Amino acid sequence: MAFLEETARGIRRNIIKMIGKANSGHPGGSLSSVEILTLLYFEQMNVDEKNPRAEDRDRFVLSKGHAAPLLYAILAEKRFFPRSELANFRQLGSILQGHPDMNKVPGVDMSTGSLGQGFSAATGMALGGKIDNKAHNIFVLLGDGELQEGLVWEAAMAAGHYKLNNLIAFVDNNNLQIDGAICDVMSPYPIDDKFAAFNWNVIVVEDGHDFNELRNAVKAGKKSEDKPTVIICKTIKGKCVSFMENNAGWHGKGPNAEEVKQALAELEA
Repeated sequence: MAFLEETARGIRRNIIKMIGKANSGHPGGSLSSVEILTLLYFEQMNVDEKNPRAEDRDRFVLSKGHAAPLLYAILAEKRFFPRSELANFRQLGSILQGHPDMNKVPGVDMSTGSLGQGFSAATGMALGGKIDNKAHNIFVLLGDGELQEGLVWEAAMAAGHYKLNNLIAFVDNNNLQIDGAICDVMSPYPIDDKFAAFNWNVIVVEDGHDFNELRNAVKAGKKSEDKPTVIICKTIKGKCVSFMENNAGWHGKGPNAEEVKQALAELEA
């Protein structure tokens, strides 16, 4: 547990450094999902940084593609590419664009950015795995604001219909999007009942920053026999940076030098 917690702290520091240097990016939703991806990549997923296209690997799709700083920090920590590359985030000619590109970044399984499309792609991956009798799992992360996209529910309906128990989705339920609270913009609630209606195995994690809760949820999802699993994680946007926490204004802007200094001081305390 100490290893995962320390890794998560390092991931958060790199997220702040990347976005601060670029003066551009999405810190709020990247920070809210750190524990989810840390658990997956450092404990639960079958991936090999030395062979990122291994046929039997588990796949991960960042459907909320604007949280690319999180995915890049994770992949660098796993040594899919050198950590030094993080300093080039959003720079001209860098492989680390504002949204993930599977043709440029080792370890990225799907190019994403247009909300909802990553979830559809993950559903297709899971269906393909079933047709080919493969044993790997497909993991996908969605934002709660992303659930306002209609194609999310088309994919959910298909996954439930085809009983894709090799598909595990996470919803980063931090309750905020770029324009404010999701319930004010276009409420997707009740999220659990909606997925259940499409024949999904629904698990609610009350603290999406608790590794034990997340671990138990993933283990339960892997045991599902005839349904895809959705893990709805209650999280805090901007987690661990005081002035970013629960602040929709930090959805998509970079901190200035003084704000970077304060955030790093808090994360290193």
